[in-house]
Amino acid sequence: MTENDYFLAWGIYAFAALGCILVWFRITRWMWRYLREPLRVLGVVLLLTPTVVDPARDLLAPAVAISALELLFKMGGSAWGAISDLTMAAVIALGVYIVFALVRLPFLRKAQARRAAQAETDAAAAAAQRDGNDETSVHRAEEREERRVTAPPRDNLRVEPRI
Repeated sequence: MTENDYFLAWGIYAFAALGCILVWFRITRWMWRYLREPLRVLGVVLLLTPTVVDPARDLLAPAVAISALELLFKMGGSAWGAISDLTMAAVIALGVYIVFALVRLPFLRKAQARRAAQAETDAAAAAAQRDGNDETSVHRAEEREERRVTAPPRDNLRVEPRI
């Protein structure tokens, strides 16, 4: 395999892996957030983790493909190396995700408290409006009277769009 063939194969694999990742994201869209995100991380790790195939030439291949082929056909002895690469990448990725989720948690709680406070003020405003607050209705009527638009002259019936 020449170097151009090697890069072409990796390009085709990267394009196919991107398609598989998009499908995986679509499949896991309906799930609960704290189940969906780790599953997505594991899917990305499975598809994008490389492993060494030929140490003399520094050739890499997808670890999931190498481990599956070597376990199914019992070809070589590097199945455990590919599995250990996958395991190591998964542990690192899940550790980074856990740190990200823990850093994100206070911001989510603050946003949820802000939404709850906004909902309370909206409910209070709606209740005040339902109670028939006369001052607000008089004020709104005055605003409507002030905003009256004069009718266009009758001699010019042409209507042009605004750009």
